Amino acid sequence: MRATRRSRPTTAVLAATAAAAVLLAGCTSGSSPAAGPQVSTPSADGTLPVSNAAPLEPLPAGVPAALAPYYAQKLDWKTCDGEFQCAEFTVPLDYEHPGDGDITLTAARQSATPGGKRLGSLLLNPGGPGGSAVDYLEGVARTYDPQVRAAYDLVGLDPRGVGRSTPVSCLSGPRMDAYAAADITPDDQAEVDALVAVDKEFAAACKDGSGGVLAHVSTVEAARDMDVLRALLGDDRLHYLGKSYGTFLGATYAGLYPDKVGRMVLDGAMDPSLDARAGNRTQAGGFETAWAAFAKDCAGRDGCPLGSTEQEVGRRLTELFASIDAKPLPTDSDRPLTEAQATTGVIQAMYAEFLWPQLRSALTDAVAGDGTALLALSDEYYERAADGSYPNLIAANMAVNCLDLPAPFTGPEGARAAEQDFAQASPHFGRDMAWMALSCTYWSHPPTGEPHTVPAAGAAPIVVVGTTRDPATPYAWAQSLAAQLESGRLVTYDGDGHTAYGRRNTCVDGAVNRYLLGGEAPENGTHCAK
Repeated sequence: MRATRRSRPTTAVLAATAAAAVLLAGCTSGSSPAAGPQVSTPSADGTLPVSNAAPLEPLPAGVPAALAPYYAQKLDWKTCDGEFQCAEFTVPLDYEHPGDGDITLTAARQSATPGGKRLGSLLLNPGGPGGSAVDYLEGVARTYDPQVRAAYDLVGLDPRGVGRSTPVSCLSGPRMDAYAAADITPDDQAEVDALVAVDKEFAAACKDGSGGVLAHVSTVEAARDMDVLRALLGDDRLHYLGKSYGTFLGATYAGLYPDKVGRMVLDGAMDPSLDARAGNRTQAGGFETAWAAFAKDCAGRDGCPLGSTEQEVGRRLTELFASIDAKPLPTDSDRPLTEAQATTGVIQAMYAEFLWPQLRSALTDAVAGDGTALLALSDEYYERAADGSYPNLIAANMAVNCLDLPAPFTGPEGARAAEQDFAQASPHFGRDMAWMALSCTYWSHPPTGEPHTVPAAGAAPIVVVGTTRDPATPYAWAQSLAAQLESGRLVTYDGDGHTAYGRRNTCVDGAVNRYLLGGEAPENGTHCAK
């Protein structure tokens, strides 16, 4: 998951760990609850009590007559990208008015390998919002357990507005470079005005470049698309494994279609009961927790570039950010490293422990006056290609988030007033995330969602996996979602990095695989050591 404005999964992390990032999102469209919920705040131990926000109500049973033609389509699978098959199908642009036009979605699959008892299709989503499930499938399919691959066709569906599914379009490469470099810790009115101008430019570019789909990329609509695909795949129930934002998408599906839930795993869970401000603030705390783990590890090593104690490492990072804010660092390109990019580079490395050595090296170079390596980490975060182009990840990320939840601030004065509160949650990243949360203030389409809980009454067991030092989806979110779900089963991984399944922890992988293969749901409260 990602904070509004900077939230996304990286291909490098996906391929290596089968993990993905998320961004803040809420539920939308005609099924969302009424406005005005009271939002949970963390207790002294960091956990989030279940909110009293209204529950997401299931859709009526049965397929409405107006939607029957969509459920009656036939998928025409064709070979694509080597060993995979791809198919397109249509869904209504607006489910409330299905006669007002259609959009085209793309799914990919890897058929179950021979030798196992086929159980159906397992739909995968890596997160974002904005992460391509097609790319994710093609990058990680071979890393899944051989028995899982023998039991299921693995399927990736690019959600509406994402990747190959009628993608939204915003800024071009050069303008995205400027967007990523923009100062998100303004020190005076001129810098505030410049940040507001960048956010307005992004919103206007999305409106101009995306057409009618921009108003219909909510998570509720994407979940309804998944039900159409479930039927077209020939499955009575949806088997699903979602990571990061993919947990929000999966939980939304469960809330709308509890009787259609099959074996569902939600790894790196989001908490749908939080509003955008609370979500961004607690996510800032998640990155602070992850940074503290990195700082402790770095301080214990010879040659840590920022010091020999955890406190010194934290203090010198703050000093480094301030120095770069005053004077961007040169790199081996024509793009100097700004403070925003330096912060993004550090955040990127928090997603996966295997990136920590790369971050130590990048910080060593930055302290010596070279920003090249930190800029490379920032570019990985945005998935910037060598030719300067970007996927539509950030565009889709913003589009979904700005529909799913009301903007937390009505203007820059709100972000300014929130700085201290966010900084208490995260001394190193809180101020950045307070100003990031300003982005949706200028969005062209009003939000259609509100914070809500997801009881999914009557659903089969839903396995929720939470990592104790997850930077992007704090562990308290997994606790909260598992408590909201009437059939939730919480599995805790005591470890670092974003998401847990597929990282070769025998306890986590074993619990998930036993459920996917035999329907044996883990006991609620299962705890897995690192």
